Amino acid sequence: QVQLVESGGGSVQAGGSLRLSCAYSGYTYDQSCMIWFRQYPGKEREGIANIGTYSSPRYHDSVKGRFIISADATNDTLFLQMNNLKPEDTAVYYCAALIRTRPCTAAPWSSSQYPYWGQGTQVTVSS
Repeated sequence: QVQLVESGGGSVQAGGSLRLSCAYSGYTYDQSCMIWFRQYPGKEREGIANIGTYSSPRYHDSVKGRFIISADATNDTLFLQMNNLKPEDTAVYYCAALIRTRPCTAAPWSSSQYPYWGQGTQVTVSS
């Protein structure tokens, strides 16, 4: 059974940092493409960072240079280090996984391609 559980959200002032974690089970990292999405109220989820075994970390322009995605395959955890946070980063953040029969070479951006999701964690950045 595949499960993803996010943690690490919270409230922080602008310029601060948070690290989100996504503990996953039911599959291994080398079988998957993984991604962080965020969702503003009333908006579609947008992909902000993705990664895979043979897929280098990639970032949405809005977070490039500030956020870092990484994976600890030994401990089955995906991370999102968020630095220099801005009020416009306030959103619910989700991790998601696409499980494949071969290593991930190009993680997709579209939410429709990810069947497995965590429950989401709220990040609030105050000015």
